Amino acid sequence: MTAPVSPTPSSPPPAPGADTRRRPLRALSALPRGGTATVALILLLIFVVIATQNPSFFEGPPLMGFGKKAAPLVILAVGQYLVIVSGEFDLSVGSLVGAQVVVAARLIDGDEAMTWPVLALMVAFGLLVGLVNGLVTTLLRVPSIITTLGTMLILFGAVRFWTGGAPTGALSEAFRVPGRNGIENVPFLHQIPWALLIAAAVVVAGVLVMRSPYGRTLMATGDNDTAAAFSGVRVWSVRTLAFMASSLLATLAAVLIGGYAGVTAQVGQGLEFTAITAVVLGGVVLGGGRGTVLAAALGALTVEALFTLFNQLYLPSTIQPAAQGLIIIAAVAYASRRGGLRLPGRPQRRPDHPTGHTLGSSRR
Repeated sequence: MTAPVSPTPSSPPPAPGADTRRRPLRALSALPRGGTATVALILLLIFVVIATQNPSFFEGPPLMGFGKKAAPLVILAVGQYLVIVSGEFDLSVGSLVGAQVVVAARLIDGDEAMTWPVLALMVAFGLLVGLVNGLVTTLLRVPSIITTLGTMLILFGAVRFWTGGAPTGALSEAFRVPGRNGIENVPFLHQIPWALLIAAAVVVAGVLVMRSPYGRTLMATGDNDTAAAFSGVRVWSVRTLAFMASSLLATLAAVLIGGYAGVTAQVGQGLEFTAITAVVLGGVVLGGGRGTVLAAALGALTVEALFTLFNQLYLPSTIQPAAQGLIIIAAVAYASRRGGLRLPGRPQRRPDHPTGHTLGSSRR
């Protein structure tokens, strides 16, 4: 005779609102993933070394000066992150920054009344450059590294042809406010730069975008564009919007750099590689599909802190490109050994949608 089996008590249903309360804990537990904890540790170590060389660095004004100088790179890194996480590259941002600053100085020429019209023109030009980069890459199936390399050279050559290699004109005082000024008379800090607040707002906006349906679609496109296309995602539009966002953020960085450093013939040079270095240092996988906005921003701060350390050690500025190259090679090698590297391969024709429309290569 079989003994009666007592009913197993079922687990009580979660209390209303429990999932909402657990979200911050899940977000904190996810920080070590995606390279955020690693790059934060590297940044902390660099700050410790800087403190040993220059203890006054962490006093208010020097620390805010560091934040003001790093803000444009943080903004560029967020834009570069959006493109890289979608599986593409954007090498045009450095030349775009230079072109925007030089053109703005030429058109404003010290006239305060021209500030807002020129800013509107800069935004329109930035969006146009991003749109062209995106459409050429996705619809004409030109690899993004070639597309944006061509855009970089076109902008560089056009600016040199227009100015003769010697930028003229002057930026207005209103144009320079975001990159030069800030909230004054703050205890201990003395000044909180507008540039630092703008960079923080861009990072928060980037995090919110990646948590939105578009952000999840962008991540899925970089992870596997074929599966995304068969799920009904318009891959070309998702990636084109990423290019437009990158160019728009490069325009914002140009405004800050112009206000902070002024107009020179070398403005913007090499910033595209510095932004890529920051993103890969933050653990964002080249090839797309993995990484976080926060890690990319921390990567930018780490790169800027590393350059500050070089200055503290009186190392020549020529060592900076070599350091960037080593960081990129090390990050790519590390990702490759972990199996996380998925660089774009040979273009193949494949269906964009189950209905049979073709889109392009396997990466778009």
